[in-house]
This record gives sequence, structure tokens and C-alpha cells, in this order.
Amino acid sequence: MTQSVILHLKGITKQFAKATIAAVEGVTLALPQGDVLGLLGPSGCGKTTLLRLIAGFEEPQAGIIEIGDRIVAGEGNWITPEKRDIGMVFQDYALFPHLTVAKNVAFGLQNSRKQALFNSTKRTAEVIALVGLQGLENRYPHQLSGGQQQRVALARAIAPQPALVLLDEPLSNLDVQVRLRLRQEVRDILKKTGTSGVFVTHDQEEALSISDWVAVMQQGRLEQFGTPEEIYTEPASRFVAEFVTQANFLPAQRRGQLWETEVGCFAASTQESVESGDLMIRQEDLILEPDDQAMVIICDRQFLGREHCYSLLTPSGQKILARMTCSTALSVGSKVHLSVANQALRIFPTI
Repeated sequence: MTQSVILHLKGITKQFAKATIAAVEGVTLALPQGDVLGLLGPSGCGKTTLLRLIAGFEEPQAGIIEIGDRIVAGEGNWITPEKRDIGMVFQDYALFPHLTVAKNVAFGLQNSRKQALFNSTKRTAEVIALVGLQGLENRYPHQLSGGQQQRVALARAIAPQPALVLLDEPLSNLDVQVRLRLRQEVRDILKKTGTSGVFVTHDQEEALSISDWVAVMQQGRLEQFGTPEEIYTEPASRFVAEFVTQANFLPAQRRGQLWETEVGCFAASTQESVESGDLMIRQEDLILEPDDQAMVIICDRQFLGREHCYSLLTPSGQKILARMTCSTALSVGSKVHLSVANQALRIFPTI
């Protein structure tokens, strides 16, 4: 059975007054019902603007936005934010400081177009339990930790059972351990309730871990849309490879079926008929073997807990990175021979 689409964007474009380029340009994608979409990209790439367009806080100059079976923007249609059947979770939580946890959550119900469907007291208790805040119903926001405040914000957003929840970098103000725990909780809650979500983040690991689909954006354009696995293993552009995987790139020349670099020859694929380019090698795919005759030198080593990150200096002076398990620690200053564990490498045009 074909999965229905909850969000459909068709050629969405938005350019602000006095701007030389569009903040969002020609974005087209479809999100299946019940799935989570991660909008990923660096600051200023247009991901938050796209979220605001979906929410109805901004109006597109071109294109169509459909939520469920309704056109909410485009083709002469314009539905205001409060009538789009969406929930919002903001970076700064946006809780009412003078209201308790229970009243903050209930506020989302009181202002919902589905208000008549719910017993407000019962539904408030249900979602507070769902986000793990039982016993804190009568506390005020200033009496909660950042993670607890964000749970309240999520509870308020999902309480009316919206068609779509939009989350604008909701974890960016939290410390690392809370972020790691809460991002899994957010995904679990959305999945348990069958709620579709759009999640804005600039954190690659966060996007890959929380999302069913990832849309990578750069300068207002959609660079690639696919599953996290597709985005990571089959980057559609050099930008995606650099931003998502932090891959190394080595100048390479075609030599028959192989590509020759200053550190060795490798098998790689390319979508273009070219004789030279840059070979993409992910950090975790590099294998380092001590070799006094080798030309690559370890110039730094960082301990990252489960692995070491090695900074390597090639004969031409280029620095590349490699990540290996901590089973063996190689010394800074030692020479190493490089090989690659995964031969599914890619060639990109030189920039």
C-alpha cells in the first residue's frame, strides 16, 4: 500500500526585499505521512525560512505548499498559520513564564481548531505523561531544566494532534548529554503518536539520527533529498559530501580502472566522463599501517573516547583526517601507509 503524503512542496521560492539572492529557491519535496524530515544545512542556507513558509509565517513568491490534502499556499490560496493544523516547537521554547506546566500544555488545546474533540484536562495529563513530566504539572518554566522546558514545548505542540509538527533547532540550547538523550526521545514520541515532523538543524549527526528523510540545503537550494543512509553513502554533490560526511578530498588522475593520488591508487566511481577530479574518502574508511618508508606522516592525534582522530600530512602538504578505533594508538610523527576499507569511493569535479 502506498504511503500517503502529509507535506508536499512544489517549486517553493522566497526572496526578501533588498536581498540579491533568494532565501529559498525552487524547493520541491514530499514527506510521507508519519515520517520525520530533517532540514539540514549551514547557517543562512534557507532551512529556517523554509520552515517558516510551511508554518505560514512567510508567504512564498512562487510554488505550492500542501499539508495533507489542502493547499495552504499557492494557486491563489492562503491559509493562516493557526488554521494549518500544525504544531510549533521553537529553539527558545516560547513557554509562558506565568503559566504552570499543565497550563502551558493546555494552552495548545484551547487555541486548537480541534478543541471540541478533546477533554482538555484528560488530554493534558496524557501528553504530560507521554513526555515524562508526571509530578511536575504545577511547576513554572523557571523551575525546570532546559530539557524539561523543551519537553513541555513538545507536549504543547502535539497535544491537539496536529497533522504536522515543526521543530526549529529545538535542541541547540541544550548541553551535549541532554541533546543526545532528548533527540531520541523526540523521535520516539513522534513515532509513538504517529505524528509527522519537520526538524531544522545544522548538526549532521542529529539530522541523520532523528530523521526518516533528510533535505540538505545550500544557499536556498535543495542539494539532496533522501534517506539518511542515502545522503551519507551516496552524496549527490561535493557540498553534501563535505558538509554531511566531512570527507577528505584528494586530487586524482584516471589510470585505467583506477584513480591515482599522491597516497596511492584506488577504485572509484564517477557519473561524469572525466580524466581527473577529487577523490572523496571518508575519515572512517581510511586504514593506517605503520611504514617507515611511507610518505604520509601523523602530525596530530585526538582521543575521542571510542576512537582516535588522526591528522595526516601528505607529501604535498595537504592535511587529511582519519578515524580509527582505540585498539591501537599510533604515535604522532610516525609514518603510515594508507589503504581504504570501503572501495565504493566517489570522484567529484575539481573546484
